[in-house]
Amino acid sequence: MTATDARTVTLEEVREFLHREARYLDDREFERWLECYHPDVEFWMPAWDDDDELTTDPRTEISLIYYANRGGLEDRVFRIRTDRSAATSIPEPRTGHNITNVEILEQRGDRVDLRFNWFTLYYRYQTVDTYFGTSFYTVDFSGDQPLITSKKIVLKNDYVHHVVDIYHV
Repeated sequence: MTATDARTVTLEEVREFLHREARYLDDREFERWLECYHPDVEFWMPAWDDDDELTTDPRTEISLIYYANRGGLEDRVFRIRTDRSAATSIPEPRTGHNITNVEILEQRGDRVDLRFNWFTLYYRYQTVDTYFGTSFYTVDFSGDQPLITSKKIVLKNDYVHHVVDIYHV
């Protein structure tokens, strides 16, 4: 199948995929969550600089989270699962991800660029925190299941009370 023969991906297919990915985080099914990612995925949450601008290069500027490929995400999940993370020590946090304003920005063959807003409710130590932002994904719909090939998360909170981790966003 060539790029011109690729089927049109529907907004409903995109929403179903995004909701499934979020559910895996909420249900702490991190291994299934990893299956949503291509091995060469770039997972990036830039930081806000002193001029209230997002950093633009994860290799030379500060990022809140940056993994150049799925191996970094796999290592993160390993640390969560083996309690090697101060951000995930007992008691385990509870999250509720909510996704809104899903848009297909462009489709190039089986690759689809997406944008959506989100907020996550996070409960730990008898306190609820809210994280919110906008995410930009590129998803490859060519295989048996969609795979995220690029994920950029813009966290819009001015202040966070805890170390930000993969399950917050």
